[in-house]
Amino acid sequence: MATDVLIIDDDKDLCSLLTTYLTKFNLKAESAGHPDLGLKLFRKLKPSIVILDIMLPGRDGFEVCRELRRESSTPVIMLTARGEVSDKVVGLELGADDYLAKPFDPRELVARIQTVLRRASAAASPHGLLKCGSLSLDSAGREAHLGKQALDLTTTEFEILALLMGHPGEVVERDRIIKHLHGEDAEAFNRSVDLAVSRLRAKLGDSGSHQRFIKTVWGTGYSFIGKVEHHGI
Repeated sequence: MATDVLIIDDDKDLCSLLTTYLTKFNLKAESAGHPDLGLKLFRKLKPSIVILDIMLPGRDGFEVCRELRRESSTPVIMLTARGEVSDKVVGLELGADDYLAKPFDPRELVARIQTVLRRASAAASPHGLLKCGSLSLDSAGREAHLGKQALDLTTTEFEILALLMGHPGEVVERDRIIKHLHGEDAEAFNRSVDLAVSRLRAKLGDSGSHQRFIKTVWGTGYSFIGKVEHHGI
């Protein structure tokens, strides 16, 4: 059975509790108490999702998240002991998909895991191919290309692009994007949407005065300004 969840947290008791608890929901979990071991296991096990604590020995979870994002778009849920909005925002801007403040009820973590995995699965479901000039987005393969170059998008970036391309010319409000991505907690996620769009634009080469794809509607949200062609699969 493949590993579903990798937990990187130096709290041995918590890791033991979660590893056992997750089996009740048919989720196989492995854990690592040190970031270096966590990264090693990540590369070996290729889990479906990573649960990553911020406070780790040697280097913090932010640095680990940064390294994970350089290698993969695997969903990441970050854990923070302080629960401060600033910590949450930093994690989200680094590409984390969700966060949870300690202490938490294990049932809430399971709900977050299931939600994030459903989002990732939905992003990979076969809805067709969207094209706008040299930009293409394939929902079936969860891939996006700019010309011949594959775009390395996080789950959040991919879903924002898919949402905007799916409604070309329409102003998509920030609240709608937040609800589509997370469904709650606008205080932290509101800023994370802007940061995710900024990263997405950089990957599209769509910044400054050279905007071919995404337009900011100040105080409201974003609009996909290119002409989109839909090719069913």
